[in-house]
Amino acid sequence: MFRNQYDTDVTTWSPAGRLFQVEYAMEAVKQGSAAIGLRSKTHVVLGCVNKANSELSSHQKKIFKVDDHIGVAIAGLTADGRVLSRYMRNECINYNFTYESPLPVGRLVVQLADKAQVCTQRSWKRPYGVGLLVAGLDESGAHLYYNCPSGNYFEYQAFAIGSRSQAAKTYLERRFENFTDSSRDDLVKDAITAIRETLQGETLKSSICTIAVVGIGEPFHILDQGTVQQIIDTFEIAAEQEGPAAEPDAAEQSAAAADQGGSTDEGVAPMDI
Repeated sequence: MFRNQYDTDVTTWSPAGRLFQVEYAMEAVKQGSAAIGLRSKTHVVLGCVNKANSELSSHQKKIFKVDDHIGVAIAGLTADGRVLSRYMRNECINYNFTYESPLPVGRLVVQLADKAQVCTQRSWKRPYGVGLLVAGLDESGAHLYYNCPSGNYFEYQAFAIGSRSQAAKTYLERRFENFTDSSRDDLVKDAITAIRETLQGETLKSSICTIAVVGIGEPFHILDQGTVQQIIDTFEIAAEQEGPAAEPDAAEQSAAAADQGGSTDEGVAPMDI
């Protein structure tokens, strides 16, 4: 990104039909720590990478509970995400007080998108520099939405945002067809695996990731570190067992191929081997 004469004001269009300050806000989302979300028919799982500024500081919270049936994961400017999550929480409280029923997820997402859009059309405001993955459950089922700083919103089966999120997207694209019928535990495992893809060589530990779940009969909550670490340890044990088991199988196959080759190669045309 570079400065030009059309990026001094969020309401100024460039000749190419672009709003540069909105694009800069979307770039801020790409620079934030990764966040992922995936859903089945009954559950939605959110995950994020915890990134601390230094070894002496704690990480900033990236997953927020909005209501018993809604939660959000953010990537980008954490302060903006905190303000928007509080706005969403107030909307849920007001709706519940007025109608005595939970706020539908889609309606809340539209209200959030409208709030973000206003900031792209007022010269005295700036766009929110944060992307939100909204996970929720209502009468129509489980939902996962992505709210963009531009005011757009999209519903996904699975999605990842933030830095190095492309690796997680690649993994999710390979697996998303199985998510619809997946169990809660399988979704959590896939979420942790997708987070591991974004680390690119860094060791995955429960201290550097957060997992949250919402589903039928299960209010939105964040899994404790002990539970997450147990799942990670299960991955490592399974990987270690698969490694040694594969080596004898390969040796047996090569030996069998050698035996067959010694007995059948004679008198066989090269094209038939």
